[in-house]
Amino acid sequence: MHDIKRRRAGKEAKTGQIIRIEQDQLTKHLDRVVRGTVEQTLNALLDAEADRLCQAGKYERTQSRKDTRAGHYQRKLETKAGEVNLRVPKLRTLPFETAIIERYRRRESSVEEALIEMYLAGVSVRRVEDITEALWGTRVSPSTVSNLNQKLYGRIDKWLNAPIEGKYTYVYLDGIWLKRSWGGEVKNISVLVAVGVDIFGYRNVLGIKEGAKEDKESWTAFLRYLKDRGLKDIQLVISDKCLGLLESLADFYPDTKWRRCVVHFYRNVFTVVPKSRVKEVAAMLKAIHAQEDRQAAEEKIAAVARKLKGMKLAQAAKLVEQGASETLSYYDFPSQHWRSLRTNNPLERLRREIRRRTRVVGAFPDGKSALMLIAARLRHITGTKWGTCRYLNMERFKEKELEIA
Repeated sequence: MHDIKRRRAGKEAKTGQIIRIEQDQLTKHLDRVVRGTVEQTLNALLDAEADRLCQAGKYERTQSRKDTRAGHYQRKLETKAGEVNLRVPKLRTLPFETAIIERYRRRESSVEEALIEMYLAGVSVRRVEDITEALWGTRVSPSTVSNLNQKLYGRIDKWLNAPIEGKYTYVYLDGIWLKRSWGGEVKNISVLVAVGVDIFGYRNVLGIKEGAKEDKESWTAFLRYLKDRGLKDIQLVISDKCLGLLESLADFYPDTKWRRCVVHFYRNVFTVVPKSRVKEVAAMLKAIHAQEDRQAAEEKIAAVARKLKGMKLAQAAKLVEQGASETLSYYDFPSQHWRSLRTNNPLERLRREIRRRTRVVGAFPDGKSALMLIAARLRHITGTKWGTCRYLNMERFKEKELEIA
């Protein structure tokens, strides 16, 4: 009895294995059959469409014929059944238009746009490959993503060199350092960025340009690029204290006020302060910029400098005496804007996004590729909430101008 049960169990196990193997093979076979049927059906539809346009079948001789065949060309089409090969007829005189090809073109276009959007949104090339395989059943190669991005570069160039329309009250300038390969060595390059707040209170990326380093030559080229495109009537420029920038700014915008970014100033002071005293010194510096007007802030600067000297921090005291006044220009503008004018905050979000995106790349092969990726990313961000929401209420600025008048 036990022997019979064992034999039955063995037969059932073998039968189960056979069924699973055959089912696997059957599934693959059905996929091929379905794909083949779809391919045959679509090609038959294309032939029928060609016959309709010619008003005659292939090799058919009739008086009503309007055109003749001129061979065909191969084209691949992604379907739910998988990739199929189409034999698209060519006609000698009439254009061959069919709904099948138009649907393919629309799909191809949407796929390209999706790939570009994914890349600009910060998705790595390898991740783009995985996503396309999951969504469309085909894996897009890195070269394909690169080729698609080349199509975008023309639009980016046009955007970078478009005229700057309207007036911008506040402009934030900064340089972002990236790594690039140069003659087999990895070196740093600087990408200069300008962000403006217009007279209606909206932010916009005004310009991006590669600078070998943040020297006078680089800033002169950048400011000339902005002015040639129409940037004028700036009331205040906010930036770090870069001597090359200050010299160039006086050449191109002599009537514009300049203010040193508070955060950059704090960092400079902290470099000569022991780590154990940084928190205490930071509270003292913040007190300077918490005053109700410029006169009170100037008095606070003197008090902080004296206190730093008493703490045996002579170098920090010297930096405060020499540079703190450069951070106070925002007092000449509406108090409602002070918080936004103290620092380069409008650039900080952009800086984080750029760092996140370029970290995936590592070292760029050249400055052009770095510039294009950054420009594409910033162009993408300006179309989001960052660029479409009002940043400042500029009615306060008009009220301030009336008070001065």
